[in-house]
Amino acid sequence: MSIAFLFPGQGSQSLGMGKALFEEFKVARDVFAEAEKILGFDLAALCFEGPESKLNKTEFTQPALLTASIAAWRVLGSPINKGSLVAGHSLGEFTALVAAGALSFSDAVRLVHLRGRFMQEAVPEGQGAMAAIIGLNREEVESICALATSNTGIVSPANYNGPSQIVVSGEINAVKQAMTFATEKGAKLSVQLAVSVPSHSPLMKDACLRLSAELEKIEGENLQKPLVNNLAAKPIETWKAAKAGLVDQLSSPLLWEETIVLMQAQGVDQFIEVGPGRILSGLLKRIDRRAKVMNVEDPKGVEQARAFLN
Repeated sequence: MSIAFLFPGQGSQSLGMGKALFEEFKVARDVFAEAEKILGFDLAALCFEGPESKLNKTEFTQPALLTASIAAWRVLGSPINKGSLVAGHSLGEFTALVAAGALSFSDAVRLVHLRGRFMQEAVPEGQGAMAAIIGLNREEVESICALATSNTGIVSPANYNGPSQIVVSGEINAVKQAMTFATEKGAKLSVQLAVSVPSHSPLMKDACLRLSAELEKIEGENLQKPLVNNLAAKPIETWKAAKAGLVDQLSSPLLWEETIVLMQAQGVDQFIEVGPGRILSGLLKRIDRRAKVMNVEDPKGVEQARAFLN
């Protein structure tokens, strides 16, 4: 049995995330307290009570998701040695690096709060957008994006999440144009996502530069287990490689399908999604319906995963 740990990214947040773990486990409360000390505001109250409009703002979503995920990871017992590989979807890559011992939680929660702010300031709210296109292959989506870009403005593939499920990102009018083209092309679904920034697009170049400057201040460590990174879907083991990937993924598409396929090629036959929601589990089943996955986001999930890992 070879195990990979997966950590969710933006889009997995919801009001109440982490609350059950917070109420039952002191270690979870300690994680939220550490985040509050670093950030200077009550992150637990935001996660549990909202307002949802604030929780969904990128600069708050990112530290909230990372904190809730690390709370689940530490309640689980931080079982890094039980796994062979780790991966995180976008923001989740920071969580994966904390789990793999490359980055301290305190550094990570500060960085992702800044990351969210840098991303929002790179493209003011209302000027950028992202949309999920389901039912077309990557060549069709890439062609649609190229046509929309030539007609309207910047839009490009952002997340290759699975067969026939691709997210596009860019200037809002160009994204809407791409959605129209996708529908005309026969897409099963084309829907704008509830996000405030166009992640993983060339519009994030300024955010890349600012994040890089912050990362240079961090003394990270080499990883205890390899991470299959978003940028190239290749295993990396050094802080230097991880740091470069964190910067470049902001303006480049995520190769999530390739990440899962590579993990399976390296022998992974059990995935454990640690953190809020089940988005990555759903994507995994789109990639391979036979894949085995369990979720750790509440006490029941913790209990089941502990029993399995022990």
